[in-house]
Amino acid sequence: MQLRTIARSQTAWIAAGAATVGLLAAGYASPAAGQETVKSPATVSAASMKSDPKDSAASVTTVAGVPISPTATSTTRTTAASDPQAVQATSNLCGSGYYLQYAEQLPDERRWGTLFTYQKNVAPFNSCAIFDNNLGTTKYMKLKLCPNDLSKPCSVDEGNFSQYAGPVRVTDGLCAKVTAIMKNSTTSTTALINRQFYVPPCN
Repeated sequence: MQLRTIARSQTAWIAAGAATVGLLAAGYASPAAGQETVKSPATVSAASMKSDPKDSAASVTTVAGVPISPTATSTTRTTAASDPQAVQATSNLCGSGYYLQYAEQLPDERRWGTLFTYQKNVAPFNSCAIFDNNLGTTKYMKLKLCPNDLSKPCSVDEGNFSQYAGPVRVTDGLCAKVTAIMKNSTTSTTALINRQFYVPPCN
């Protein structure tokens, strides 16, 4: 994660600002208006960050106090264990009651961005997604989350962000469709990241 200052529109987060827990100084600001203020770092216990290379990925059930979904992939567990601060920060953005369902480094191990999706493990399986900017510079980013019920609208956040896009939320989030795009600018013809998939597990 990068230590950076965010530039967001004044209108994007007014409603969400009061409800969101303060984020880590390791790269996140509270999503209040403009996201200008970096909060003091939350405490991450040594026990929660401790990893044993002998342990299999399947044994990872919590990271930095954030519960991992029982159906999360081994890649998700490994990605989460490699960056507990990011897991804790993005979980705080989504709010309480969520399990980490999916995490992926994008576009690959170079990790220019990281996509996190969280889900509540009770019907209607509300989902929340965050697209983390790991480059430390402002990029055009778009994050879109669509419910599995095609009659319901998608949730979208896009703009020029130095920290993250999101959070975006939907109900009926089981097998939700996610689109994550990062470009150098809005007018760039080539994407640094262009990822679209259905959040596993999905038949």
